[in-house]
Amino acid sequence: MSGFPHDVRPVASVLADSPLFRVLGERGIESAARAGLSRRYRAGQVIIHQGDPGESLYVVLDGLVKVVFTTEHGDEIVLNMLRRGDAFGEMALLDGSPRSASVMTVRPAWVFALPRPRLLELMREHPGLADEFLRLLGHMVRRLTDQAADLAFLDLGGRLSKLLLQLAERHGRPGEVVDLPGLTQSDLAALVGASRPAVNRALQSLVAANLIAVEGRVITLLDVAALRKRGGL
Repeated sequence: MSGFPHDVRPVASVLADSPLFRVLGERGIESAARAGLSRRYRAGQVIIHQGDPGESLYVVLDGLVKVVFTTEHGDEIVLNMLRRGDAFGEMALLDGSPRSASVMTVRPAWVFALPRPRLLELMREHPGLADEFLRLLGHMVRRLTDQAADLAFLDLGGRLSKLLLQLAERHGRPGEVVDLPGLTQSDLAALVGASRPAVNRALQSLVAANLIAVEGRVITLLDVAALRKRGGL
């Protein structure tokens, strides 16, 4: 990633809120912030491409981004949505393999990149960072395992209900409102492993059952308890 020098303080403030970096303490966090570069992206820009070399660990300082895997036939699967404080790009750092997925912005975003050599130095200086890095990888494996289980055991309506609850918890507003400018029905479809027309029908089914209300790209969760039951939660 090409980036620019930045004011260390706001970058360090976000890193301090990240479970991965807070183990470094104040001096270690400031050192990490100085060692990296940051860049601002417009909505819809690609941050890293699938197949790129894995040279840095990234942290979302502000905004919203999505992790997208593209098949050989050009089909896209959205693997995750990331917000302030979330890290990505960790897999390629382990063995130097190419990036396994692309990452692009849903909303305008500010992103920090820490070069792999400096990350390894920090791990040697602060063994707790390596523990947190392993915990981050474990969390990713559990999330992917849950996604695979959902595809196997939940129908589309159940997967969509569960996704809307998760989006409301992580990215929503008070009143159980999911408001994600830039997130399309095609993105929702990619997140639940279905086609856009099928997701549109599933959304309308939830609307007809008075479980949600849809106005443009704003989705209001009207019956959280029923949605949780529908999503197997």
